Amino acid sequence: MIKTLTTALLATAMVASASPIASAAEIVINLLNKGADGTVMVFEPGFVRAAVGDTIKFVPVDKGHFVQGLPAMWPEGVADIKGKVNEELDVKVDKEGFYAFKCAPHYAMGMVALIQVGKAPVTDAIKAIKVPGPAGKRIEADLALAAAP
Repeated sequence: MIKTLTTALLATAMVASASPIASAAEIVINLLNKGADGTVMVFEPGFVRAAVGDTIKFVPVDKGHFVQGLPAMWPEGVADIKGKVNEELDVKVDKEGFYAFKCAPHYAMGMVALIQVGKAPVTDAIKAIKVPGPAGKRIEADLALAAAP
């Protein structure tokens, strides 16, 4: 009886260890007054590639920042998100596509981040979305990174 139970437990353990278990990643993006390269008002990193199911953790390292979605650059059907000043925000990305975010108080200074989820291609429709001023330049640069292999 003990030998049979031991054999059953060993077999179960071997099957469990051989089964691929997908685990989602947590990707941390810091909201900073000044980035490592000296650029002011940044998400760092400002561009991230993620997998469907990953969680993006936005961390306001410096005070006065909060995350808000730019849903014009999100997959269809994804609800808008708005954090609170000086509070972390976790966003689970459940659909392939692009997700753009801004720090509302510093948007005019170009404080945006872009997440490419899955193998979302940079389409003409994505490129045609207008983002004003310095934020637009950062998004444009991030889309160039997204298009690179």
